[in-house]
Amino acid sequence: MITAENKKIYKATVETIQKVSASSYFIEINCGMPIEVKAGQFISIYCEGLTLRRPFSVYSNHNGKIGVLFKERGKGTKYIKSLKEGDFIDIMGPVGNCFNIKDKKSLLIGAGIGVAPISFLKTKLLNENIENLFIAGFLSKKEIPEGINVDKIYTDDGSLGEKGSIINYIDQIIKEYKPEIIYSCGPMIVLKSVAEAGQKYNIETQVAMEKVMACGIGVCRGCVIDVKKNGKIVNATVCKDGPVFNGNEVVWQH
Repeated sequence: MITAENKKIYKATVETIQKVSASSYFIEINCGMPIEVKAGQFISIYCEGLTLRRPFSVYSNHNGKIGVLFKERGKGTKYIKSLKEGDFIDIMGPVGNCFNIKDKKSLLIGAGIGVAPISFLKTKLLNENIENLFIAGFLSKKEIPEGINVDKIYTDDGSLGEKGSIINYIDQIIKEYKPEIIYSCGPMIVLKSVAEAGQKYNIETQVAMEKVMACGIGVCRGCVIDVKKNGKIVNATVCKDGPVFNGNEVVWQH
């Protein structure tokens, strides 16, 4: 775990940056050396002129090159989008915990930009010959990142795959696929639905939480959620205690 006193900071370069859907971009960062990253962990990128780093789930990692998917949502991501191949980039990571991979029939559920860590997880599961099914939900066909390795797609407008929100199909997929464990990342409404389905069918769920972070190391307490521990409800920070949590332990807001 990275702390304020133990930061793994790399002075890297931009290997490539490109638009991969109507609203998302892919940046590959060359760290110049192999870096071990586990599925679910994230990196924090320094953005020139801004005090706080911006966190991003790892989408790919090979030969010292870390890939990230992102959308332009503010000054930080606008700065990252402006970078060119060969530009220097300052990253900290990998940060946070990871998915606890188990040799069980796995259902992977990603929604929106939350498909990034799930896609990385799928690569890990394939490398370990663990049976898995990766389903993903998007608003429309134009929002689907190019080249993503998804088994089944759902779009809200029906422009590709099944029509409707992915949360409307979770029960059906569980009944048909019969998974032994579920891993998920996406908007809170999706993670809440996944956790509830896991409880309903007595299936372990691991959820990678999406939360706006400030410090990224658990100091500022800006990404606090409530979790159940030993029969009590306590605070947990997504950046330091997560981002991956047991779905049954998260106190979901209604």
